[in-house]
Amino acid sequence: MPGRSSETGRDGERIAQRYLRSRGYTILATNYRWERAEVDIIAKDGEVLVFCEVKMRTDDRFGPPELAVTARKQVRVRQAALGFCAEEEIEDQVCRFDVIAILLDRRGLEIRHIKDAF
Repeated sequence: MPGRSSETGRDGERIAQRYLRSRGYTILATNYRWERAEVDIIAKDGEVLVFCEVKMRTDDRFGPPELAVTARKQVRVRQAALGFCAEEEIEDQVCRFDVIAILLDRRGLEIRHIKDAF
């Protein structure tokens, strides 16, 4: 089903945004694109600029969601982060790359926030 994956992704990003806000993060941008690179959520955690990649799965038959953040995906997120900083003229800013892994299955909702994931 082609639309199901993107629908699950959007649901995961909404869950991740609520999760981050509940922990005091300020959301600056979502689905930020720079050329062919994208980052799901850009937020502030105090003075730290955080680039978050969100992965959600509805079952764990292919392993935990965070395993889907491959080395290639990490490169793309870093490219989007550089583009965001250039576009916003951000220099000398402490940055962090996080992964928010969401598993929503028959057992319920599980969120793992991996800070400094890569």
